[in-house]
Amino acid sequence: MENIVSQLQSISINSYIWLSSILFTIGVMGVLIRRNAIVVFMSIEMMLNSVNLLLAAFSVYHNDPSGQVYVFFIMVVAAAEVAVGLALLVMIYRNTQTIDINFLNKLKW
Repeated sequence: MENIVSQLQSISINSYIWLSSILFTIGVMGVLIRRNAIVVFMSIEMMLNSVNLLLAAFSVYHNDPSGQVYVFFIMVVAAAEVAVGLALLVMIYRNTQTIDINFLNKLKW
């Protein structure tokens, strides 16, 4: 276990910050630009995973396991989000035969 921790600490924290920032930016752009609901959900998951990466990296660098506990809870919330979101998408697709977000604006009353 010490070998893994030393390997993780051999990479600078700036590298983790840059990688997480890039992943988060890609996720934000996916949410803002794409109109497919599945791609939007995948982009939200990418943003959550970038936050998880940073929490785990800072947890290792500060020798504090509380960041890893937060990662676990974020993963549980993300799994629940995916389950509810995909169930909603299936029901919307059955009713409208599309998962385009622009078409969903027509469902307003």
